[in-house]
Amino acid sequence: MGNFWDSVGEELAARWAAVSVPALVFWLGGLLAWISSQGGFHALKAPADWLGKQPGPTQIAVVLVALLSVAASGVVVARLTTPVLRLMEGYWPRWLDVVRRPLVERQVKKAGLISAAFQVVAGPVLTGVPPSTPEQRAEYTRLTHRWRRFPGPGRYQPTRVGNTLRASESRPVDKYGLDAVAIWPHLWLLLPDTARSELTTARGSLNAAVGAFIWGMLFVFFGLWTPWAALAGLVVAAAAYLLWVPNRAEAYADLVEAAFDLHRGALYNQLRWPVPKNPQDERAKGRALTAYLVRGASGAEPSFTSPPDSGPDGGPGQASDEGGPATRRRMRSRPSSTDRRKAARLPRTTRQRG
Repeated sequence: MGNFWDSVGEELAARWAAVSVPALVFWLGGLLAWISSQGGFHALKAPADWLGKQPGPTQIAVVLVALLSVAASGVVVARLTTPVLRLMEGYWPRWLDVVRRPLVERQVKKAGLISAAFQVVAGPVLTGVPPSTPEQRAEYTRLTHRWRRFPGPGRYQPTRVGNTLRASESRPVDKYGLDAVAIWPHLWLLLPDTARSELTTARGSLNAAVGAFIWGMLFVFFGLWTPWAALAGLVVAAAAYLLWVPNRAEAYADLVEAAFDLHRGALYNQLRWPVPKNPQDERAKGRALTAYLVRGASGAEPSFTSPPDSGPDGGPGQASDEGGPATRRRMRSRPSSTDRRKAARLPRTTRQRG
């Protein structure tokens, strides 16, 4: 029991720190903005004198209210990260379609230019005719990385973050016939602890970057007291939107795609679904498996396979982790229950928009 309560305390402390530290920095920055507008730290003398004259219980109550207010603001911002991330992805109200359409067309043109440039260098690099140069190989690597961030025709989003995350969701459909959004909750339950931990960490970093954007935008309002606060808030928000969120979205997207690449076989074995024999067969069976999980089936085909003797491991892209890193790290890399629930959700719902 002692170890249990120690682990509970550690988890609560970690969650408190994750929510409260950014909020504390925000309010301390606001306090500095107010002090600056009042001409210096002497402005704190009157509130400090008032608090010093109050009885002990009142002082404790004031401190507790301040701490709870900081924590509450952190919780509110944490709850806003998902809807704000959806806005960053480009899931906007329909009355903004007049803005959304030209931005999507811009992304389509950008993808076309990258594809054309890729074709120029792909021949020499892949076939060696004519022999490729170091510059061509470097350009091939760069263009391949950029091309991976686009989801393909009919799926483009108006923003970089939206295309990055949708690409990771659409690529399992293209490669394996598996609808990532529909299948993800089932796959999540079958992932080893190491994979869950990495995904949870990556999703937490993405949420933190979105939170930094929200805090930065809120900090702009302190510019009513002093101009430097507005500038500082805009700098933080711009850095989060242009750098932190896209980079962390790419890291999370790569891990989502890798989870399907490596562990999709667990779905077939756990559901006793016939294992695909080749890539073409896998795309057909993947579409059938997706339909089975989404809508169910009542026909006589396919016939279920025998239950696996050693659990859900095996199949295409799935290897057993018995005795491996996941087993050895099971107890020391377990994420919190809240973080696991967040990571188990892909950043968007199943609503598709072109």
